[in-house]
Amino acid sequence: MNNKPIIKKTIIRLIILLLVIIETYPLVWMLTASLKKPAEFVEKPAYALNAGFYWQNYIDAWTRGNMALFFKNSLINTLIALVFIVIFAVTVGFALTKMQWKLREFVSRYFALGIMVPVATALIPLFQIYNKLNLINTRTSLVLAYIAFGLSLSIYLITSYLRSLPDEILEAAVIDGCGIYKLMWHVVVPLMKNGIVTVLVLQFFFKWNDLLFSMTFINDTALKTVQTGLLYFQDEFGSKNWGAIFASVSMSVMPMLLLYTVLNKTVIEGMTAGAVKG
Repeated sequence: MNNKPIIKKTIIRLIILLLVIIETYPLVWMLTASLKKPAEFVEKPAYALNAGFYWQNYIDAWTRGNMALFFKNSLINTLIALVFIVIFAVTVGFALTKMQWKLREFVSRYFALGIMVPVATALIPLFQIYNKLNLINTRTSLVLAYIAFGLSLSIYLITSYLRSLPDEILEAAVIDGCGIYKLMWHVVVPLMKNGIVTVLVLQFFFKWNDLLFSMTFINDTALKTVQTGLLYFQDEFGSKNWGAIFASVSMSVMPMLLLYTVLNKTVIEGMTAGAVKG
C-alpha cells in the first residue's frame, strides 16, 4: 500500500495549519490584550490570557481617547475619496477598453506608470503645493491625495475586468439605440459589479490604513484620522493606557475584517476576472 499521497496531504495540512496559527495569533493576542485590566499588564507576562472581560478599555478609547472623532474623520475622508475613485476609474477604464481614439495606448501606459511611483517621493512636492494653496490641515488635502494615488491601481483593475466583458453585449445595446453614456451607466456598470466592489474594498483598506499622508498634511487634532490618532494615544497623566490602546487598535481593524469577511467571494471573483478565457 502506497502511503505517500496520505503523508503528502498530511504535511500540506500541517503547513496550512501552522500558517493559519501564525496569521491569527497576533489578532487573538490583540483582542485578549484589549480586554485586560491595567494591573494585568504589570503583574502577568504579555502572552498571558486575560482574566476577564474589562470593557472599560473600549469605553476609554472611544471617549477619552477621541476614537469617535478619529473614526468619523477617517470614514468621511475615505468615503469621499472612494466615490470619486470609482467614478473616475469606471469612466477612464471604459474609455480605455471599449472606445477607439488616438491616444488610448499612451494614456493607458501613463496610468499604469502611476502604480510604480513611490508615495514617499511625492510628499515634499505635495506639501509645498498644499502649503501655497492653504490646504494644509484640511480634509481636502487628504481626499485629493487619496484620489490621486488610488486611481492608477483602480483603473488597472477596472480595465482588466472590462476586457473580459464580451463586446457583443455592448454592440447589441448600441443597435437597440443605447447612447454612449446610457451604455456605460446602465449596461456596463451593472455587469461589472464584482470589479467595482473589488476596487472599493482594496481602496478602503489603503485609505483607512493611511498614516503617511495624514501625518504629513494634518496637525490639527480635530482632523486626525484613526491611524495618526493611535500614535498619540495617552491618558491625562501622559502615561500609556495599554488596555485602551489595544482596544483602539482592535476597533480600527474591525471595519476592515468585517468588510472583507462579507465581500470576500466578490473580491476574489473581481480579482480573477479575465484571468481565464474560454
